[in-house]
Amino acid sequence: MQPSAHPVRRLLRTRPPLLALAVLLMAAALALAGPAPEASAATAGTVTGVSRSGGTFTVSTSSGAKARVVVARADIFRIWLSPDGSFTDDPAGRTLAVDTDFGPVRTTLADAGPYYRISTPSVAIRVYKSPLRFAAYRADDATPLWQETQPTDWTAGKTTQHLAQGPDEQYYGTGLHLGEWALRGKTVPVAVGNQWKEGTNASPAPFYMSTNGYGVMRNTWAPGSYSFTAQSALTHNESRFDAWYFAGDSLKGVLDAYTDVSGKPFLAPQWGYELGNADCFNASNPDYQGDHDRARHQKTPDVVGYATDARDADMPSGWFLPNDGYGCGYTDLPSTVAALKAKGFQTGLWTSTGLGNIGDEVGKAGSRGVKTDVAWIGGGYQKAFTGVQQAVDGIEQNSDARRYVWTVDGWAGTQRNAVVWTGDTSGTWDAMRWHVPSIAGAGLSGLNYASGDVDGIFGGSPETYVRDLQWKAFTPAFMTMSGWGATNPSAGYQDKEPWRFEEPYRSINRKYLKLKMRLMPYLYTAGHTAHTTGVPSTRAMVLEYPDDPVARDNRTSGQFMAGDSFLVAPVVSDTATRDGIYLPAGTWTDYWTGRTYTGPGWLNGYSAPLDTLPLFVKAGAIVPMWPQMNHTGEKPVSTLTYDVYPRGSSSYTLYEDDGITRAYQDGAYARQKVDVTAPAAGTGRVRIAVGASQGSYAGKPAARGYEFTVHAAAAPRTVSAGGTALTRLGTKAAYDAAATGWYFDPADRSGVLWIKAGRRSGAFTVTADGLRVPAGDPVPPSSPPISKADWKLVSADSEETAAEDGAADNAFDGSPATRWHTAYSAGTPAPPPHEIAVDLGTRTSVDSVSCLPRQDGGVNGRIGAYEVYVSDSPSSWGAPVAKGTFADTAAEQTARFPAKSGRYLKVRALGEAGGRGPWTSLAELSATGRPVP
Repeated sequence: MQPSAHPVRRLLRTRPPLLALAVLLMAAALALAGPAPEASAATAGTVTGVSRSGGTFTVSTSSGAKARVVVARADIFRIWLSPDGSFTDDPAGRTLAVDTDFGPVRTTLADAGPYYRISTPSVAIRVYKSPLRFAAYRADDATPLWQETQPTDWTAGKTTQHLAQGPDEQYYGTGLHLGEWALRGKTVPVAVGNQWKEGTNASPAPFYMSTNGYGVMRNTWAPGSYSFTAQSALTHNESRFDAWYFAGDSLKGVLDAYTDVSGKPFLAPQWGYELGNADCFNASNPDYQGDHDRARHQKTPDVVGYATDARDADMPSGWFLPNDGYGCGYTDLPSTVAALKAKGFQTGLWTSTGLGNIGDEVGKAGSRGVKTDVAWIGGGYQKAFTGVQQAVDGIEQNSDARRYVWTVDGWAGTQRNAVVWTGDTSGTWDAMRWHVPSIAGAGLSGLNYASGDVDGIFGGSPETYVRDLQWKAFTPAFMTMSGWGATNPSAGYQDKEPWRFEEPYRSINRKYLKLKMRLMPYLYTAGHTAHTTGVPSTRAMVLEYPDDPVARDNRTSGQFMAGDSFLVAPVVSDTATRDGIYLPAGTWTDYWTGRTYTGPGWLNGYSAPLDTLPLFVKAGAIVPMWPQMNHTGEKPVSTLTYDVYPRGSSSYTLYEDDGITRAYQDGAYARQKVDVTAPAAGTGRVRIAVGASQGSYAGKPAARGYEFTVHAAAAPRTVSAGGTALTRLGTKAAYDAAATGWYFDPADRSGVLWIKAGRRSGAFTVTADGLRVPAGDPVPPSSPPISKADWKLVSADSEETAAEDGAADNAFDGSPATRWHTAYSAGTPAPPPHEIAVDLGTRTSVDSVSCLPRQDGGVNGRIGAYEVYVSDSPSSWGAPVAKGTFADTAAEQTARFPAKSGRYLKVRALGEAGGRGPWTSLAELSATGRPVP
């Protein structure tokens, strides 16, 4: 660690179908008295009248306060409550809600007795009269979206809205919230803190959405806090209420409407999908606040040596930020940019001071990216938003390039301008654990490009680096920060550059970077989908499976969908086995082995050695792939491969443009649709209909070769392309040498049919007759992880509380960074056995227990010989349900056993794995099982 390199950053980090039932339940919730407003808080009083002017409805009240309901579209409306009755205080203006003019809307106003009803074809807005409260329903005025339980109240410093909560309602959003993305029961800061740790918000957004089918954006720059507890309390620190509401038939529909108003996610250049690196390469500058003697970092052109290293190592990588503020600056920028470009790298600048020279940096020197550092925009809110906009303008007003900006402290609308990232974090297993839900959850606020430094900016290890890079390769944007971690904490670890590692780490890094390059057309198309719909590339499971109760909450927060086809389940602890992978309904193929599973269910015991990221492909997937290259433009896409997982009917539309300029905004792009029909099971004809590429852009090939890899259980009888039979080839070598033909390899991922259709310029069809689709194995019988939300400590024979926080309840607090440790500081430590017993909160059929040893680098206390007990009484445990010996390793250890029902769980450590002493320590105790009566 080099804390002196960034004193400003260091200071900032220390700053503090059952409709009737649903309606009845909502009514019951409204009948409950909500929490009383603060004694000094004011409310609007009773409604004295409603007037209308076009799509704007003004509500007058007995207190003199007024409210406006503005209908912008049938599914979009604004509620603005002004305590003083005027509507001049509008600090956000049109900055957050950039597009609200959607044309006239058919709207009616009716007096329904207790309330006025404002109706559109999509929603019915209720304005309750006494006292003034609001509610929104579907157009039937019977299906609730949201309802206020009491009037919105305000003080001189804050305004709070109070909402009822449906019995199964779940909430998502609030920006790049660091931690789990399902928010029911949580209180979430919507405020800039620059703490960059779990539970904070790296880029807050005053937006959330609900499984009831609505979203809301508070039209404000003020910080706030959203409490999604028993009754939601949604607060911002200003004495006004102003919010845009979005109704949708799905969460995706809500995101579409929200980004229609706040702006669609920008479309990054293709090089922005490649790995980037940021560092100071001008350490000889006397003003630099870091190490002035860093080798190969003396002058900015030194970065070209690193680019050469990457290419010599056959390592994909796409851009450098060779400038940092904090006194670093840059030298010889034009020559550096030119030399990097010759090696296939783009150049950006990372600034802590502003953008005074961006016109020349972009227009003359050729720089194409900006990273806005916290020392400049760390105040957040409007200041940060304005800084990002200046960076966007600096790029786009001085070149034909697209915006590519990285920032912290984003807000609603930042999705249209920048990549947001998690700030200065460390390379630990625990940080990786909460990064997975953080980045997937950011997409639930429309943030398509969200990331965290690979292996953090500080600390790290070869193992954490490899695991972190693996899964981030399936997100749109990722970057390394190479100048602040230790240069050699262990063998083969240097500067966090993926090519500066010893084997096997270097080869594993290369494997995933190369795979990302092959998947570029798939990931880029997903980015364009986000740009047009607001649906992110990196998707929390609930976006794809909104009706699956498991996918709706944080039980799946440790995995995500990359686009609509890949299920990614990162390994975030020091283990070679991944438990708790949830496969939703349908058929899933292991990307590496070809083994096919049928969900829904939980996959435990998945073999995931260091080079294997658990990765599954959804049945029906059609995945476009480029030829292998190390950077975009390195070679022409002379052959496009479609990787096909046939089952039933499916389709895919590929999006293409020049990948670098803004010409696509004027229609310079192309689309190609591919339709696949196949048997749902068994043997039959698989038909792949490839449409003509429609549209044009600079560099579009007039024709190209097509290859297909079709995953199948057995070889077909015949294969044809464009109505002409293709030749069956006897070996893979013969296939590789041929211009057209087909080959079936039963040993390749459990069976792959390789097809070369030749060079084509228009539509054509490939058929494979007598092809057998793989039979899906049921997910091996196992149970889901047991939520620890209701666990309570029953007893522990010993815990260390004097010398450290070694309390026993650390063993199930959800954080591997904390631990239970038996007492050692007072007198002679008690010898084993040691034990810990917990109340699971409900009677449960338990079938496995996992113990994660301490993760702080210490080794004493690892459990060796053990016993596990499950019981309905903490005073009568009976015989152990499992016993054995865990290995002396930092990896998680699991004991599986026939299911035993009980409310109480006990783990008894009979001895220490390494025989080092009389202690027991445990970072996390976990279990799998199902609730039972």
